[in-house]
Amino acid sequence: MSGVQTPPRNRTLLWVGLGLLLILVLQGAAILAAPEAPWTQALDDAWRAAVGAGPDDAVATGPIAMLFQEIGAIPGFALMMLILPAALAIVGRWRSMLFVIAAQLAGPGLVSQLAKNIVDRPRPAEDAAAGLFGPLVMVDHGSFPSGHSMSMGVIIVTIFALIPPTRRTWRIVWAVISVLLTMGMIWQRTLINAHWFSDTVVGILAGMGVALVLWWAFWPWLNRDYGRRPWFLKPVQAPATASAA
Repeated sequence: MSGVQTPPRNRTLLWVGLGLLLILVLQGAAILAAPEAPWTQALDDAWRAAVGAGPDDAVATGPIAMLFQEIGAIPGFALMMLILPAALAIVGRWRSMLFVIAAQLAGPGLVSQLAKNIVDRPRPAEDAAAGLFGPLVMVDHGSFPSGHSMSMGVIIVTIFALIPPTRRTWRIVWAVISVLLTMGMIWQRTLINAHWFSDTVVGILAGMGVALVLWWAFWPWLNRDYGRRPWFLKPVQAPATASAA
């Protein structure tokens, strides 16, 4: 019986993913060891002074900033947990659908909330004397890691994993878009004073780490889906005709 050989799992995905998650653990430990002044605090303060906006800043409530705000909120959740999985199921890539759902549940769902509750880093607070403001939107507890940033990291790797390796141009285009999305999310979360700079960077990296580990775990299934044509594009077989007696 002939069949397509599935390439062996790419161990680089696993080790890089675990390495990125280790950064999350180490930074969380550093914050717990010095809650008021972790080793990144000087950089965080300098970035906040340069980027943080006030309530009257039109850019903070503009369409670009709000786009990134919604990516990590209900619209982004609906896209990654409902719309994209449904689209994958419709075209017959149900294995890929499970990968997308697993990445969302593990990243923004499990790892992000677990780290937030363990570390519980205070968010940037208002400092009227220094002309600094607190979060400009409603936020929950725990600044570390940025849940929005972790969602973005998961999205970046998830979409990349769904693109077949043969579609090199698509992967290059998505890599360029991913850089812009990463920069945009870090900018927006710190612009509105919702997170410290280090919270956003580690959030992006941790989200990518979660998705990379799951990409490694789902590797055989994803490879089986790459060559799968949607059912509505498959050629219709003509009925066999009876041979003449």
